[in-house]
Amino acid sequence: MLKKNNVCAVIPFYNEAETIQEVVDRSLNFVDCVIAVNDGSTDGFAQLKNFQRVIVISNQKNSGKGFSLNTGFRESIKNNFDITITLDADLQHEPEQIPKLIKEIGSFDIVIGNRLDDLTKMPLLRIASNKLTSFFLSLKTGQKLLDTQCGFRAYKTKILTDILSSSHGFEAESEILVNAARKNYKIGFVPIPTIYANEKSKMKTFQAISGFIKVLLS
Repeated sequence: MLKKNNVCAVIPFYNEAETIQEVVDRSLNFVDCVIAVNDGSTDGFAQLKNFQRVIVISNQKNSGKGFSLNTGFRESIKNNFDITITLDADLQHEPEQIPKLIKEIGSFDIVIGNRLDDLTKMPLLRIASNKLTSFFLSLKTGQKLLDTQCGFRAYKTKILTDILSSSHGFEAESEILVNAARKNYKIGFVPIPTIYANEKSKMKTFQAISGFIKVLLS
């Protein structure tokens, strides 16, 4: 596999047949390889094109975003990529913003997209939950963390083994930040557009809250 800048994108997806191909195609304009993790989709997903630059890994059942991220991270480590990008499969993140993350990763170990500069397009419940989780995670880690719920991130692949989450749900992305802070890794943020359309959140409120509390108390 030819690698121009040795960057891969890990894209977990569950029942995103309508958008996953577009996200993969647009991401391939900025990365060398996409690692797409199918988390037990039941919506008739068949196969992705551009197979020469796409690695598809399928979970036998729906196992959660954290589980799928770990699967993608391990594949990135195995393939010796220098930088691992993560983004969602529902077009909530613009792949065209990937170069912005890559540009900043030289100064940090993790770079996260920050949507909180423009809250006009973010639902009120999301604003409240994001502000609260970011506040509590900042207290726990001792670092100023802005948009901790954003899954659009860049990681130096060499640190992934140290920060893999034990959580399998959406709280895994919070646990990753806690693990990174414990290892004194530097976490940075870059502004990205806030996009909320008609996507249906797969996050279950009770499970998400209980999972986050577990991370805080760990």
